[in-house]
Amino acid sequence: MAARAYVETSIPSFYFEARSEPQMVARREWTREWWGRATGAGTDLVTSVAVIDELERGEFAARADCIALVASLPILAIEDAILEIVQAYIRHRVMPADPTGDALHLALASYHRCEFLVTWNCKHLANANKFGHIRRVNTLLGLLSPALVTPLELLGDTNDEE
Repeated sequence: MAARAYVETSIPSFYFEARSEPQMVARREWTREWWGRATGAGTDLVTSVAVIDELERGEFAARADCIALVASLPILAIEDAILEIVQAYIRHRVMPADPTGDALHLALASYHRCEFLVTWNCKHLANANKFGHIRRVNTLLGLLSPALVTPLELLGDTNDEE
């Protein structure tokens, strides 16, 4: 059975990143390499209407390309239970108090039992300092805690000899 990975908004954004600073170029290349491997290796990539909405609200040159990149991915349903999880994350200070932002992405990935939530948001999601708190709250809620990772982490050591 293939691993299920929730694609958060920053992934299509970095796939089409146009800035030329070395760290931005690196993130773009890592994102593209991971995307190619994930779609070719049978990883079940999923996303949500929350991602589509965030991309549609954005004001940037590659907006249409970003939306097109995720358009063919299955969309996870936002059920009432997910909205309750979002409120629990906010109440327990796991995520910022924006119910349509990071808390919603984490709730979707947790509720729908995704093994991974793939993101470049290292402040609120892929942040090792938050993992323990997220796991404790998800355990209280009876939820799986997805691994919160960047594309680079999923690439592993790209210098391995085969």
